[in-house]
Amino acid sequence: MISGFESIQLTTIILIVVAGFAAGWVDAVVGGGGLLQLPAMLLVPGITPVQALATNKMGSIFGTTTSAVTYYGRVKPDLRTAVPMAVIALAGSFAGAVLAANLPASVFKPIIVVALVVVALFTALKPNVGDITVLRHDGRTHYVVACLIGAVIGFYDGLIGPGTGSFLIIALVSAMGYAFLEASAKAKIVNMATNAGALLFFLPHGSILWGVGLLLGLANMAGGYLGARTAVKQGSRFIRVVFLLVVGALIIKLGLDVWQENFA
Repeated sequence: MISGFESIQLTTIILIVVAGFAAGWVDAVVGGGGLLQLPAMLLVPGITPVQALATNKMGSIFGTTTSAVTYYGRVKPDLRTAVPMAVIALAGSFAGAVLAANLPASVFKPIIVVALVVVALFTALKPNVGDITVLRHDGRTHYVVACLIGAVIGFYDGLIGPGTGSFLIIALVSAMGYAFLEASAKAKIVNMATNAGALLFFLPHGSILWGVGLLLGLANMAGGYLGARTAVKQGSRFIRVVFLLVVGALIIKLGLDVWQENFA
């Protein structure tokens, strides 16, 4: 069992803790914490991309579980929708992680950038979207749409990862009619399951740096708890603003990746 602390410096440990806390806060509010956390993991000397991804998932599941519990205690999201959605998302995430081991993420990044631009424009041009919950579907259709969202975004999380929470929130807002606060609460339950699905694949392969992962998880828990409380207190309009900022950062990050991989 590898801890990851064998040759790591104190300054790097501090950076990982700070990144984990900040990522937990961002993830709890709108998702996208991987933008901060995954690059910090790559500072660990000798770490491989698979180890970075696996250890990042381990840290993230602490944060998403904490924020999911915090949201549930204050928002009381409908578990009849969230639980089946989470189960399907777990399976999708496992499948995505299997494919990630055999197919480069660069194949999908251009598509993700376009999708994020569409999401940002949709949210910015519809200032009232997500203010209140007005469900678009009822009965069986409601659950079918929820499970389809869980399957697609769960697969994406296992395959690539960054922005999973943001995609979940905008799908729950735009396709299902939830307010941003309710969508964030449900997204955390589903995101917890997608992290678990990816971990089920990574655990047998010995890819996790356990010491770094546990430290990252503790920092993520603290950030997730504070982020969930902040989101509940500030409400849907606050979440919408932070959502647009995070999606903008995702577009820049993934757009630069696509440029460097194809044109630099």
